[in-house]
Amino acid sequence: MSVFSTFFNRYCDRYFQISARGSSFWKEVLAGVTTFGAMAYIMAVNPDILSAAGLDRHDMVMTTIASAVLGSLIMALWANLPIALAPAMSSNVIFAQVVVIRMGVPPAVAFTMVLLGGLAFLTLSLTQWRQKIVRAFPVPVRLGIHFAIGAFIAHIGMVTGGLAIKGNDGLAFGHLTDPAVLLAISGLFLAAFLRWSRVPAAMLIVITIITIVGCFVPHGAGAKVTQLPTHWIDWPHYPTHMLFPYDFKGFFSHFFLVLPVTLYFFLGDFFDATGTMMAVIQRSGLKDKEGQPLLGRDAFAADATASIVGSALGTSTVSAYLESLVGVEEGGKTGLVGVTVALLFALSSLFWPLITSVPAVATAPILILVGLGMLSGLTDLKNLSAREQIIPLLMVLITVMTGDFMISLALGLLLFTFLAITTRRWQDITVMLLTLDGVFVTYLVLSSRMG
Repeated sequence: MSVFSTFFNRYCDRYFQISARGSSFWKEVLAGVTTFGAMAYIMAVNPDILSAAGLDRHDMVMTTIASAVLGSLIMALWANLPIALAPAMSSNVIFAQVVVIRMGVPPAVAFTMVLLGGLAFLTLSLTQWRQKIVRAFPVPVRLGIHFAIGAFIAHIGMVTGGLAIKGNDGLAFGHLTDPAVLLAISGLFLAAFLRWSRVPAAMLIVITIITIVGCFVPHGAGAKVTQLPTHWIDWPHYPTHMLFPYDFKGFFSHFFLVLPVTLYFFLGDFFDATGTMMAVIQRSGLKDKEGQPLLGRDAFAADATASIVGSALGTSTVSAYLESLVGVEEGGKTGLVGVTVALLFALSSLFWPLITSVPAVATAPILILVGLGMLSGLTDLKNLSAREQIIPLLMVLITVMTGDFMISLALGLLLFTFLAITTRRWQDITVMLLTLDGVFVTYLVLSSRMG
């Protein structure tokens, strides 16, 4: 057994370059477990959203798990990066609420739209164009992406944890008379203390403690924060009728109706996934030989392939998850993180009723802390001119106030171009920059029409 263990550890170390990246086997596994704990909610949320489009909820649980398993494995084994994938939260809402419900497009046609968007991803990723697009973002916008995503993930934590609620003038702080809010605040304080005390597995410990305590904390009319299921195990049964659920004839018969939405899908998912991966890799500190963030063709191709696989399995666009930052904060630096996430999702096909009982209050403090950690890099703004500093700050402000990262990215890039033109910095105006401006103007127009 010890010989096998030694061989296995050496093989993993060589394949994933664990020692070369300054990590260890168990640190990577722990980072994967923590990442899974932060994103396990997707097994409950994605089926709820897609079932509104007339799809069977249990079928969607299985397709969600299958797509997360394969997507995370593709990224881990192909690109060797600590990025986990699953059905994207923004795309599933557009898929169900806009495309299927509001526009009346059959789900099979909507899945065809997801497939075509994934194929477009892959076409760009197999060439150098996606890397060129990433490098075309000016430095102020790149910083803005990092900070805005930090603000975005903290925003998610504040909202899902009940610390930020809708008020008369936008968002207001949650009610301190609500025990669930007090539990979220306690979780935030505990997470901060354990992290600064360098306690191993600090984030996973917080998620576990808050989940257990939530079994006894009231929330709502007689309910508890953590609601345990009536049964903990549900035998997996994959809905084979959901495999390759395409309708090309229906797509082309509704071509002019669905074309704008297909383009919206493509633009939104493309830049959202790209921004997420940029933020995760930048936070991990992984760099190539040229000192650039370790985000090359393999990573983009893996992300695009996962989208195609997700559509073939019968779910909305599969993409990189911001919650991967939680694993990076635990020290994750290799694809072993994704392998661990994939194995836990596979195991969840048996225990998903229990795992989905982890409440949002338990993961919210982790998301807030990770977001604040990314915002700590705001000190880098001193390296920018006063004119350039306004760009990342505007992106952060828009994201915090609206929770819309894509709008912040679009306006940040357009502001950079506007300032470059008005101050006659012609060297900053490139063909790729103007092309990106045109793409984002198109996105803004389509976004306004999507409501």
